[in-house]
Amino acid sequence: MKDHKKLEAITEALINEIGEDPTRDGLIKTPQRVAKAWEYFSQGYSANIDDIVNDAVFDEDCSEMVVVRDIEFFSMCEHHMIPFFGRCHVGYLPNKKIIGLSKIPRIVDAFSQRLQVQERLTGLIAESIKGILDPIGVGVVMEGRHLCMQMRGVEKQNSFATTSAMLGQFRESAETRAEFLSIIRMRQF
Repeated sequence: MKDHKKLEAITEALINEIGEDPTRDGLIKTPQRVAKAWEYFSQGYSANIDDIVNDAVFDEDCSEMVVVRDIEFFSMCEHHMIPFFGRCHVGYLPNKKIIGLSKIPRIVDAFSQRLQVQERLTGLIAESIKGILDPIGVGVVMEGRHLCMQMRGVEKQNSFATTSAMLGQFRESAETRAEFLSIIRMRQF
C-alpha cells in the first residue's frame, strides 16, 4: 500500500515549486486527487500474475491460433512520468492448454500499470503468457501514443509507436507471424 499522505505532500510541494498556490480554490483537493490517481496508476506493482490467472488455465486439444486484439491499455512513461496509451494485441498457439480470455487483458493491465517503456511492456506480456501456458508460440503487438512525444520534445501529435514481441513459432515461422498480423488488422464486427 502506498503512503497516501506522502504522495499528497509531494504533490503539494510540486504545485508550490512550479509557482502555483496550493490553497487556490481549484487546487485545494488536488494533492488528494493526485495521490489517489497514482495509487491507481501504479497498482501493477502489487499485482500477482498467479492471482490474476486464478486457475483459469484449461486443458484443451486446441491447435489453432487464439487472438485477443484491441485491448486498451495505458501506462506511464518511466522517463517523464507522462502517460502513454493505445491498443495491445495478443496471440498464442496453444500447446494443449488455453487461458480464460478475460485473463489476457488483466495481464496487460498488470504490467501496464507501472512506470514503463513500451518496448519492455510488450516483452513482459509475451513472456508472461509463455510462462503460464508453455504455448507453441506467442505474439504481442502494441500500438501506443506517447504524450511525452506529443506534448514536449519533438511535439508530434499524430505519431505513435508500434512494438512487437514474437516468441516460439511466431518468431520462427514467417507464415505464423503473417497470419497473426493479418488477424490483428481485421476490421471489427
